[in-house]
Amino acid sequence: MARKCQECGSERIRVDYAKGEAVCMDCGLIVSEEEMFDSGKEWRSFDQGDEDSARGGSPMKYTKLNKGLVTMIDRRGTDLRGNKLSSKGRAQMYRLIKWHKRASVSSSMQRNLSIALTEMRRVASYLNIPETLVEAAALLYRKTVKKGLIRGRLIEAVVAAVLYTVCRTYHVPRTLNEMAEASGLTKKEIGRTYRFLVRELNLDVPLTNPIHYIPRFASELNLSGEVQEEGRRILEDAIKKGLISGRGPTGVAAAAVYIAGLLKGERRTQKEVANVAGVTEVTIRNRYRELKKRLNIDVAA
Repeated sequence: MARKCQECGSERIRVDYAKGEAVCMDCGLIVSEEEMFDSGKEWRSFDQGDEDSARGGSPMKYTKLNKGLVTMIDRRGTDLRGNKLSSKGRAQMYRLIKWHKRASVSSSMQRNLSIALTEMRRVASYLNIPETLVEAAALLYRKTVKKGLIRGRLIEAVVAAVLYTVCRTYHVPRTLNEMAEASGLTKKEIGRTYRFLVRELNLDVPLTNPIHYIPRFASELNLSGEVQEEGRRILEDAIKKGLISGRGPTGVAAAAVYIAGLLKGERRTQKEVANVAGVTEVTIRNRYRELKKRLNIDVAA
């Protein structure tokens, strides 16, 4: 029903929900509207992905089985006033809870997601992966399941591959060795699954920049900010001269940190650096010699 101005009868009414007013465009009267309400959101969103969500409830979370849109049945065995239910009422409540759980994972896809999302949260917690990246990984896993790419593959391998893909996409340094340690699988299995997903989903995953590993390695070795800056400068020079092509990013980054520590008087042994970077001492020694020779770095090992 169209609003009308009580003063002039005009139907040209402009509604300002921010001010809670309805104003007549002809005479300027503020029209009284008792049933006017704001149809906008009831919660503030700081996530661009939730801009289209309407009223009520919290933002959707892809890390939850039903994206957070699920009914929870309390198991305390009390009514609304806090009084204990009778034995018959409790038995009925437990039956409702049981069937509610069965209905929430009724299909094979839901059962798969239930296992995978639990495993994803466990691995992400072990590797300290930010929550925003876990959300992105959960969304990517759902796309993988929807396209039927999970069939015939280990759920744990796909979860690790998805997390590794997201970490590389958002420049969060996590290696295949770390993924293998957290998931209990081999590096080869995760790498094979990762390449399969990238190919089948046409993902544009950027190359790993060894500079992203510098702050992490330096922090774990208790090195100063000066060492980090020196390591970054060494790698920037190496990238300009094309010295990292065909080399593992973790090995190059570890060698740069090792050299920077020597230059700044904060010496760490090759074994210490190797343990932090997850590479062998031989790798660090080879990368160290290459960088020292090609960049003309004057440092004594």
